[in-house]
Amino acid sequence: MTSDENLGLPHRPPFVFVRQLIACEPGVSAECQTQFASDDPMFAGHFPGDPLVPGVILTEALAQTAGIAAASAHPETSRPRFLLSAIRQMKFFRAVRPGEKIILRARKIATVGELLQFEVEALIDDQPVASGQIVLSASGKDH
Repeated sequence: MTSDENLGLPHRPPFVFVRQLIACEPGVSAECQTQFASDDPMFAGHFPGDPLVPGVILTEALAQTAGIAAASAHPETSRPRFLLSAIRQMKFFRAVRPGEKIILRARKIATVGELLQFEVEALIDDQPVASGQIVLSASGKDH
């Protein structure tokens, strides 16, 4: 994903973790892909000689996927900014390594006022590596 293809995300490099949009049902769901390069600076410290994608970064990639789904329901010129409000029941089933292709999925399961709750999962080779729930809150216009 290039900087002009932000898919509705207010993020910019180096804090964009979604690399490609695969599918999107506006306001309902999104499926994206990401991959982390072995020379990414975070791997110098997590962990030297045995690099692993930090769970918080994988969770953020899932939150960005949910944000893409949420933002896609709004016109680009009047899109709210969706902020991470809660992480629920997040579980990690195995370590994720640099170079692995990760599929990120988010599906909205509830809306309460300005809060949107998404079921999220990350998969590698069709096997879940993480799953949980992400709650986003709408916070004004993204300009």
